[in-house]
Amino acid sequence: MFLRNAHSDHRRALEPADADMLALEAAADVEHHLQYRDHHAETPLVSLPGLAAATGVGAIHVKDEGQRLGLGSFKALGGAYAVIRLVLEEASVRQGRTIDMAALHSSDVRQIAESMTFACATDGNHGRSVAQGAQLVGARSAIFVHSGVSDARVRAIARFGAEMIRVEGSYDDSVQEAARVAEERNWTIVSDTSWPGYERIPGLVMQGYTALVREALRQIPAPPTHVFIQAGVGGIAAAVAGHLAIVLGDERPVFTVVDPARAACLFETARAGHPVKVPHGEPTVMAMLECYEPSRVAWRILSRAADAFLTVDEEDALSVMRRLANPVAGDPAVVSGESGGVGLAGFLKAVADPEVKAALSIGKESRVFVVNTEGATDPGRYQEIVGASPAEVLSRGAA
Repeated sequence: MFLRNAHSDHRRALEPADADMLALEAAADVEHHLQYRDHHAETPLVSLPGLAAATGVGAIHVKDEGQRLGLGSFKALGGAYAVIRLVLEEASVRQGRTIDMAALHSSDVRQIAESMTFACATDGNHGRSVAQGAQLVGARSAIFVHSGVSDARVRAIARFGAEMIRVEGSYDDSVQEAARVAEERNWTIVSDTSWPGYERIPGLVMQGYTALVREALRQIPAPPTHVFIQAGVGGIAAAVAGHLAIVLGDERPVFTVVDPARAACLFETARAGHPVKVPHGEPTVMAMLECYEPSRVAWRILSRAADAFLTVDEEDALSVMRRLANPVAGDPAVVSGESGGVGLAGFLKAVADPEVKAALSIGKESRVFVVNTEGATDPGRYQEIVGASPAEVLSRGAA
């Protein structure tokens, strides 16, 4: 399904609070924070000239977040960043002076962090980031996972010392349970989705994602003309779209949000013109995107900064994993998890449909940008789908 953005706010400037959250100054603060993180390195921008030629466009660039901060996902930029910011803010309040990242591991800050517990609901990647952030500062974490989260992903979170809490039902059920328990126990919720009265912390999570956009704009030969970004609750899509709108202004690219057809909460929100909750149905293989209600903050940004909305099917997601693992001649192999290549899957679906291709003005000069949002966060599942282990895929090098 394809839908142009017909909202009355389309192409308007972001609201001031959202513009501040995604501004250049805020993004610079995120990059300053990253200088103090272990395993920090800019993730690669991968060029796919073979696929570009095969699809009739000028260039395709993939920002590969599969090794971000050792966590295997772009989410490493969000949850941990929010946790650390919140600890430093609390330390600043208690000590009556501004506490910077340089003092993060001081005994005074650690003592304050030890009195704090951070909680969230997750499909896997966000919870891993929150748990890692809590461990880094000496705080506690409690991570709520729904019944669809694999045991491998639960173990990957638990290794950071998190208390793991299983919740029957969907991701949205785990969000509600996390909020309820956190209020009872005076824990701090660090969610990547927002709801009325709860926006600042999800805003910090989204702010963390701006680092990958800053890196990509430095790495890419010329700004993209078309961007396809996948969405669960919409945080990564809104962060990328909003920051590009601020940085590039009238020269910003045509931006398409890509949803799983089985959990198309942003597509249906765009169709309705206001946030809607879609009914639960059959689970999607795109587990990190299986969300049935959008983030209010993300929708507010996307209603202005997104140009179109597109859904992809289960086989689209599986096919793009295999395609990245077995690339066309001249392209490097890329390890992409079940949700990682969904933006690229959206582009491939768009360029194969003459009406959608024309609606998005995709042509031979188009420069396409997508984000591989995760690597093989469940290696066993990855091998089942692709037919090779992540290490085997990476050993292939360029095709």
